[in-house]
Amino acid sequence: MITEIGISAGEIWQFLDKHGDATLAQLFNGIEKPKELILMSLGWLAREGHVLVRFEDNEYRINLRKGS
Repeated sequence: MITEIGISAGEIWQFLDKHGDATLAQLFNGIEKPKELILMSLGWLAREGHVLVRFEDNEYRINLRKGS
């Protein structure tokens, strides 16, 4: 499972690098993985300090940290 989480984390990174700021819904629609796997991978990236997650205008928004 760790491998799948890591691969999905890489896809999230690439998506955010290409599109910039994104909502959870945009990640779910843009990455063809189960929502649970995307959330686990996003948690990993957030814990490692690679992404910022904030709640704004009634939805979660995610972006890469500058310098990551």
